[in-house]
Amino acid sequence: MAGTGKTARLEVAVRQGALLGEGPTWDAERGRLVWVDILASRVHTYAPADGRRTVLATEQHVGAAKPRAGGGLVVNLRDGVGLYDGDGSFSWLHREPVAGRRGNDAAVAPDGALWAGTMAYDERPGGGTLSRVAPDGSAVTVLADVGISNGTGWSPDGRLMYYIDTPTRRIDVFDTDGPEILGRRTLARIEEGAGFPDGLTVDAEGCVWVALWGGGAVRRYTPDGRLDRTVAVPASNTTSCAFGGPGLRDLYITTARTGADPAAEPLAGSLMVLPDAGEGLVQPPFAG
Repeated sequence: MAGTGKTARLEVAVRQGALLGEGPTWDAERGRLVWVDILASRVHTYAPADGRRTVLATEQHVGAAKPRAGGGLVVNLRDGVGLYDGDGSFSWLHREPVAGRRGNDAAVAPDGALWAGTMAYDERPGGGTLSRVAPDGSAVTVLADVGISNGTGWSPDGRLMYYIDTPTRRIDVFDTDGPEILGRRTLARIEEGAGFPDGLTVDAEGCVWVALWGGGAVRRYTPDGRLDRTVAVPASNTTSCAFGGPGLRDLYITTARTGADPAAEPLAGSLMVLPDAGEGLVQPPFAG
């Protein structure tokens, strides 16, 4: 499958001028995609079967939003992790405000816990963290001294965790057994000039798909770190990706308008889709 891009097949799922579109997640129970516009403090949903869309305004910048078991959303906000019930009511699950810091990307682990990343607004080195937030709201900082905490995902058997601290230009991999991670090593490194690794997703073959901020592309890496495929995206600031749709075969890709020239990149900020790109993994809902 190695090759240059699949631009001809890429489609616009939702034309949107998102400032910082991020974190797509397929909500299998409701047949819809959930993603956020971090800087606009908005959570978006899109149901491809009928085109239905919703928008939820949050009171703080929202780094990620994931489905909850039984309905509603868990959100990674500026001051911590909160919960939206199905009726739209909000409550804090774990509040931990730090001046100059906000929530960024997050992911739900196979055991239903939320792994929530943070970053400093000024992107200073060491200004971010990665924490595991349990369904009861207890939280443990797993990684400190992080630059920009981004893509997090697990192998099909749940024994490996992939992770991106964007300024390092690396996709790292850990051995994991539930709440613990160890044996950090590099799966792949993004070369100078190709952009920075941002969000990621893992497919049913155990391959890692990574969006490249400043690179206008999504790359697929095999479990041994080999570059297997590159998908060109008509937005230089490509932010993240996730499988969704029937059979989890369509790859949804988020992008950002921030930092883009609207004349040169009219689709920046839109939600893109690459039909029949492969086969994704079912993403567990947050257990809280």
